[in-house]
Amino acid sequence: MLMTLQQLRYFLAAVERGSVSGAAEACFVSQPSLSEQLRRLEQGLGVPLFLRTNRGLVLTDAGRLLVPRAERAVAAARDAEEAVRDAGAIVSGTVAFGTFSTAHHHRLGAAIADFRRQYPGVRLRIISRNSTETADAVRRGELEAGLVALPVDARGLVVGERVWTTEAVYITADGDRLRGEPRSIQQLAAAQLVLPEVLAGDDDPTRRQLHDRAADADVRLEPIVEVESPAAALDLVVRGVGDTIASRSLIDDLGLADRVAWVPLDPPLMERFAFITPRGAPASAAMTALIGTIEQHLALEEV
Repeated sequence: MLMTLQQLRYFLAAVERGSVSGAAEACFVSQPSLSEQLRRLEQGLGVPLFLRTNRGLVLTDAGRLLVPRAERAVAAARDAEEAVRDAGAIVSGTVAFGTFSTAHHHRLGAAIADFRRQYPGVRLRIISRNSTETADAVRRGELEAGLVALPVDARGLVVGERVWTTEAVYITADGDRLRGEPRSIQQLAAAQLVLPEVLAGDDDPTRRQLHDRAADADVRLEPIVEVESPAAALDLVVRGVGDTIASRSLIDDLGLADRVAWVPLDPPLMERFAFITPRGAPASAAMTALIGTIEQHLALEEV
């Protein structure tokens, strides 16, 4: 879904003022401009956010659900802008940042481009690995900070609060047999699974959650194929080799929405992500600004 922070700011202003004219006045833009941005936001989401009445704007159910998410995105953007101002003296240097293996499929690229526009003198080393490897590299001092899936071994690390959440789902190329029913761990144990993160195995945070569920249910997950990346697993799903467990958002990011089908797990399996830094080694000004920029873009995607 495509939306901008400006659209979310206009949306929140319309909620606060209760009218397009009031929101336009508060945002110092023309009424037609603000109205057009609200229309585009609704079009991007595919649902109406307001009912237009003689008494002004009235939120729909979808609009009410969007309010707290828009507030989080706008607040993250404000925090990132403050970090940028605090780091205004940055002119050069190199920072090394680690991410989880599929980060480049989300908003990482946009965040890096945004950061580089503001700080062209700062060189970036972005290393994508499994979250367990990223945590080890930060612990050893090879990386200044990282963004990882939880849980990870927190020894020697400062683990921040969750900044992004997505859902891991069951994905298959044979949608006819899904019937919209969530998949239990017992059904996963009987499935022909293609699982990513072959090197990390059950140390991978998502596979660890699956392993723990299987142990509690006294079943075993024995994939027929293991590969390194979720993208490779999804390629094999499309080819009919088997089914997989991967992030729901990755389906759209890889353009596979018309080639695969998915259902949630029972109970739902959420993947949660947070920033990590070495304990006792505060992040540099450049890294602080980079983290703020990435957080801003992730907050926008989570909306």
